[in-house]
Amino acid sequence: MTRLSVVPTPMSTLDDDAWDDLLSFIEERRVIPIVGPELLQVATDRGPRLLYDWLAEKLAVRLNVDVASLPQPYTLNDVVCWFLAARGRREEAYVRVRSILKDANFEPPQALRHLAAITDFDLFVSTTFDPLLEGAINLQRFGGAPTAEVLSYSPNRVTDLPSERDRLQRPVVYHLFGRVSASPTYVISDEDLLEFICALQSEHLAPEKLFHELEHNHLLFIGSNFTNWLARLFLRMAKRQRLSDPRDVGEVLADDHSSEDDRLMAFLQQVSVRTRIYMGAERFVEELHSRWQARRKPAASAAGPGATARFLPPAREMPDNAVFISYAREDLAAVQLIKAGLEAAGITTWFDFDRLEVGDDYDRKIQRNIARCSYFIPVVSVTTQRRLEGYFRREWSYAIDRVRNMADGALFILPVTIDATSAAEALVPDKFKALHFTHLPGGEVQADFAQRLTDFMQARQQ
Repeated sequence: MTRLSVVPTPMSTLDDDAWDDLLSFIEERRVIPIVGPELLQVATDRGPRLLYDWLAEKLAVRLNVDVASLPQPYTLNDVVCWFLAARGRREEAYVRVRSILKDANFEPPQALRHLAAITDFDLFVSTTFDPLLEGAINLQRFGGAPTAEVLSYSPNRVTDLPSERDRLQRPVVYHLFGRVSASPTYVISDEDLLEFICALQSEHLAPEKLFHELEHNHLLFIGSNFTNWLARLFLRMAKRQRLSDPRDVGEVLADDHSSEDDRLMAFLQQVSVRTRIYMGAERFVEELHSRWQARRKPAASAAGPGATARFLPPAREMPDNAVFISYAREDLAAVQLIKAGLEAAGITTWFDFDRLEVGDDYDRKIQRNIARCSYFIPVVSVTTQRRLEGYFRREWSYAIDRVRNMADGALFILPVTIDATSAAEALVPDKFKALHFTHLPGGEVQADFAQRLTDFMQARQQ
């Protein structure tokens, strides 16, 4: 098995061979970034600030903390400890943090956007509680639509990955130390961190699927603020074996302080030569993004202009003027191709990717979306022929209900077939049979169909 380049001592830079190894592993989706607070450089009214430093100041004001009595420069933990020592209500601190973040509504920092743009990353682990990482992913990959899957851990509510990593359909952000909320279910103090670390080491409280991925993949610890012993403990917890034992995966620590910690460096030199050190979290992300893009350009040129990008799932909420695709679950692969083909032509599409069960709320959402979509594409196939009952048939019925309010001859329903099923034999509503069926073999969008739909949408907007 290929390994990350091994050196006798932890190094504060990566040579070209090490970068090449790392980028190869990223392309194979064998690398997981673990993102810390050093990447959270936000734009405040006093200029760029690290989010946690800015939060400490704002929280101190909101909780009436005597900052003159705190260590300088003080931290979020210092503010919380003073407040609790002054008999403050613990729950109030978490509510105030949530309120401060909500009011600020920061844009995701450039470093997070660069990281999110590396589409070979499908699982991100965050050691911070803010929503900036998922915001960056949604901006870079989904035009701002809230599409990334967001999960968070807490000792009293263990949440694991929904499936094995190779079956994930959306990029996932896992908040290992909780996500901001009005409840004390995330880390804002050293005591919180201690409780989370202890719980994560418990056999019954650990998210098993997540830890399996951390154990068997290369890890990028980017922007961590872990102190000496916490860094050792976290690294050991993630790998779930002695760090000196032979292993096929390694890790990179990219932050602003580890390489200056002589004791930590000596420890890694003795027991963990698989660990590489890079000085500077933001600088590491910038170089990683630049090198990843450089490798992508030759591949894109070789693939040609007709190459199809990796499938990106639809947004959770349907964008305005989107084309609604109605399908049977078994035809998902073909529907993904239809979506990719139409969106390559500049046509926004949507389908109910997250269909778990039919309920009143879900049904109302689908009705609303069909009532406001620009066009409705029912996908007809051997699957729909076989299934005499299915939720897609209810969607077809909702589409017909909307047509009843339209003028005669108005275009709205555009049926497609993805296999040998013909319009004549299709088990579809009678109103469908009077329409032109377009054949898209396996879901491959033909140029004439994309152009016709584009013309329809442009005429509609005039």
